[in-house]
Amino acid sequence: MLFKCILERYIMNIEYTFKNTDLLKTALSHSSYVNEHKGLQCNERLEFLGDSILGFITADYLYNNYPNLPEGNLTKIRANVVCETMLAKKGKELKLNEDLLLGKGENRTGGRQRASIIADAMEALIGAIYLDGGIEPARKFVLGILVDEIKETVRTVKVLDSKTSLQEILQKNSTALI
Repeated sequence: MLFKCILERYIMNIEYTFKNTDLLKTALSHSSYVNEHKGLQCNERLEFLGDSILGFITADYLYNNYPNLPEGNLTKIRANVVCETMLAKKGKELKLNEDLLLGKGENRTGGRQRASIIADAMEALIGAIYLDGGIEPARKFVLGILVDEIKETVRTVKVLDSKTSLQEILQKNSTALI
């Protein structure tokens, strides 16, 4: 019954309906929960897959929407957007942390608010959506939650490559080198 309520909320929050609801349950299942409830799978394998899907979708978006940015800048922007902090923030916005299946000890020690656990579950959710529906639903989900963050990062973060940074330091301190 509890999982049915979780499932209904996710259909609304992520705008995706799972054909295989076991994938969603696995995405929400932390290893501490699985250790206490034998016969289930934890979300670590889905997290592994979701991390790659997330990186691909973000890289594809940046490549196609920012054709004048060099590779180094694209890499830095992607890293800022797909980091643990951002994924945990987005997971909390989706209330993912409220529905995580955690073991008793992990739950008691604040696991529901731990950024690493929430971020891992977000990656697992992306992996689950990909396996259930393919790349397009995964793309829709990822860009739906991250495109504004990508645009903001491009606008506000001054991204410099290493050579430019070194040149600026040398120019600034050129009298010290003479």
